[in-house]
Amino acid sequence: MLDDAGLQALREAARLSPDNLPLRQHLAGQLLAKGYLGEAEAEYRAALVLAPKDAGIMTGLAEAFVRQSAYGAALAALEPLLAAPGYPPKVGVLAARALLGEGDTARAGYRYHEAISRDPSVGDADLAARLSAPPTPTYGAPALPGQPYAAATPPAGQAYGAPAHPSAPTPVDGATAEIERSRLNFADVAGMEAVKESLRVKLLLPIQQPDLFAAYGKRAGGGVLLYGPPGAGKTHLARAAAGELGASFVNVGLADILDMYIGSSERNLRATFELARRNRPCVLFFDEVDALAARRSDMRQAHTRQLVNQFLAELDGVDQNANEGVLVLAATNAPWYVDVAFRRPGRLDQPVFVPPPDPAARAAILRLLCRDKPLAEMDFDAVARVTDHFVGADLKGVVDRAVEVKLQQSISAGRPIPLSTPDLLAAAQSVRPTAVREWMATARNYVMHSNDSGAWDELMPWVKAKW
Repeated sequence: MLDDAGLQALREAARLSPDNLPLRQHLAGQLLAKGYLGEAEAEYRAALVLAPKDAGIMTGLAEAFVRQSAYGAALAALEPLLAAPGYPPKVGVLAARALLGEGDTARAGYRYHEAISRDPSVGDADLAARLSAPPTPTYGAPALPGQPYAAATPPAGQAYGAPAHPSAPTPVDGATAEIERSRLNFADVAGMEAVKESLRVKLLLPIQQPDLFAAYGKRAGGGVLLYGPPGAGKTHLARAAAGELGASFVNVGLADILDMYIGSSERNLRATFELARRNRPCVLFFDEVDALAARRSDMRQAHTRQLVNQFLAELDGVDQNANEGVLVLAATNAPWYVDVAFRRPGRLDQPVFVPPPDPAARAAILRLLCRDKPLAEMDFDAVARVTDHFVGADLKGVVDRAVEVKLQQSISAGRPIPLSTPDLLAAAQSVRPTAVREWMATARNYVMHSNDSGAWDELMPWVKAKW
């Protein structure tokens, strides 16, 4: 119910003159400006029926979607505009916001910088900061050429190791990774019950029930190596583990660690661990960890081996309690390239296989992906049966493609048309599974011919099956 008299008058006028396009467009814009996002979306849809190719209406509808976190729908609405040469720069910024919401940082950055290069006035400082956070000054590194080296002394009145504000994460010199708070938990991860139970026992319960585990000399903290085919949900699972625990979450990318100057990568790694220790309990997540923990026997340069040595030293800690409350989760698609020293007890000694989803898990994933969309009666099991070898990322692609088609139909009809089972089945026919078969073929080579230590016995049932 609108509580604004002016908006109520506009809505009544639009009701009496349903074909008055300028009036409908003005009402939609006012609703959007005042935060009535659902009502704004409905008015833009109605206006789009009157003018299906109006760029302003499509842009307004896309903005309503973005502000409701319906990023896929926003991109579908913007697609005709982005395909035209010389599209308005504002459209590029809006597309960048939607792409960033979808997790596609690279394409978001391209759209944003291309847009502001044509019209700097459309720049969005918050969006720019999220796309490329400025690096934090490091010990011994000058902030600008010709200036003194950055001091290690904290600001006046602030003690070493004390956060600048009681509610803010503790800053650590040299750490470019950021503290997050995950809103996911294990209920948001479909299937993978054995994997979730393994993480509960190995990482979460020692923090949730410290007295019981202390009786057996088990301290909170430790490391787990998640491995499996691309797109199976390893990053999603790590975020859910942090949310399940209510812990801080640090997602460490390669750019946060690797540096062209000798010694800087090791310093960045040390600072990242220190950031986690100062904000414990904390889940420290390293994706593509094989790039930071590769086998030293394969390295020709001493300084690359030093980074692996530093990583091992940080996992061990300077004393037995250094990493208490720090849960290290590492993920890789190529566990056989990780240095064997990481599998020593106390490090990443607990490898956990994240398998491709079985039919029941695929149906559960589809239910989660579709839970916030208008639906007809659905048979997710039927879709799961025709999506063999699909991982979570592939299934998201199926749902996104079906939504795009349904959105176009809804725009033409002027009302939301529910998503149905045939829509998902049709989309599944046009989406090919990504890299599961190739990954399993590689895994088979290691399991069958390079498994003298028994490290990959867990994969044996999989590689001997239908793969």
